[in-house]
Amino acid sequence: MKLYTIGFTKKSAEEFFNILKKNDIKKILDIRLNNSSQLAGFTKGNDLMYFLETICGIKYEHNIELAPTKEILSDYKNKKISWNEYENQFIDLINKRNLGNKILAKYVDEVDGICLLCSESTAENCHRRLVAEYIKNNLHHYDIEIVHL
Repeated sequence: MKLYTIGFTKKSAEEFFNILKKNDIKKILDIRLNNSSQLAGFTKGNDLMYFLETICGIKYEHNIELAPTKEILSDYKNKKISWNEYENQFIDLINKRNLGNKILAKYVDEVDGICLLCSESTAENCHRRLVAEYIKNNLHHYDIEIVHL
């Protein structure tokens, strides 16, 4: 079972959609706090939903429960906290939101072929990696491989 992640920054629309098609993605789970920013380009929420369905036949869902709070994100971007502090605060947040049970209930039958979307070009310092690892750890009885596209 594969759980994918992707960031759209530093990718053209052509590259982005070709990567998704090549990897047989079935659903994009957009875990950005804000999916309507001017900086989102071709990945603005409603536009992205249309493009995914039309170009690739991929479903789209925006779920901010899997996003950091504005405060955590702002503190990290403004260098008030380190990546390690961000990671700890984000993990605490998703534990407080009881996402393990929500993920089990909502996504257990869809994990294979889901792709977590955020803006960062790489997953290393992005919350999508943390969410993917959280899902893998909470669905530990499944053999989930995380693939960062």
